[in-house]
Amino acid sequence: MIEPVGRRVLVKRIEEEEKKKGEIIIPDTAKEKPSQGIVEGVAKVKKDDDPLPVKKGDKILFGKYSGTEIEYKDEEYLILNEEDILAKIG
Repeated sequence: MIEPVGRRVLVKRIEEEEKKKGEIIIPDTAKEKPSQGIVEGVAKVKKDDDPLPVKKGDKILFGKYSGTEIEYKDEEYLILNEEDILAKIG
């Protein structure tokens, strides 16, 4: 598994449900990427540092253009800096 370093987290995007209006179908290439995800991994922080505000399994909200996209074992992930996390959800 990938383990983030520094003050970063590993996130798997949550695909939003497809909504249709009428008979218009929007192609996948024109859809916006979701800005919600589940934390899959959290970097270990130094003893003197404050812990990161999220833990594995948390559902989070992040900016649309945040982070670095990576692919690992045919799965797509996002590595986010702590500052890119906007909120924890429920």
